[in-house]
Amino acid sequence: MIALIDYGIGNLRSVEKALSAAGADVRLTEDPEVILNAHKVVLPGVGAFADGMSGLRQRGLESAVRQIVERGTPLLGICVGMQLLFEVGEELGEHPGLGLLPGRVRRFSAASLKVPQTGWNQLLNCASHPLLQNLPADSYAYFNHSYYCAAAQADDILAYTEYGLQYASVVGRGRLYGVQFHPEKSQAVGLQILRNFVERG
Repeated sequence: MIALIDYGIGNLRSVEKALSAAGADVRLTEDPEVILNAHKVVLPGVGAFADGMSGLRQRGLESAVRQIVERGTPLLGICVGMQLLFEVGEELGEHPGLGLLPGRVRRFSAASLKVPQTGWNQLLNCASHPLLQNLPADSYAYFNHSYYCAAAQADDILAYTEYGLQYASVVGRGRLYGVQFHPEKSQAVGLQILRNFVERG
């Protein structure tokens, strides 16, 4: 069973459907006990970093997420869900994240860029990793975000994307993973990544 965490941020139906299409037995939940007993966990999210952390805390889910990561239960963060894995978010002030990966979440700042980045962009220099198996070289995925993860340790970056700068678009450490793009909107590439998480994660 894969627990899809509902913490009040974003429409989760498309993620739920995509996971089901990838072969997962999905349970949408805000119950910490369900999350703690899941075989794998997905932390999705759209919107603001601070709202995401507030949603987790209000439902008593922050501790559950930390516990499953500590025990080695596979967890995949999607979009804001990936950003929350890091130490600090800089959206509308500084806000502490889960601190499971070192680094900060920063706003795209180049004057020439359209922010948010919305649309298709490439996953570059993909590491040889089970999460990225069977993907074409330099695959395209669908992005929609104004902030990016500035990972502090290069070893945590499984793929990067260029948008005014190079930033981490796929991260992983142990059985903790994150993708900045929306796999549920990324057609065959997104479905393959979700399938890899379901089958290999």
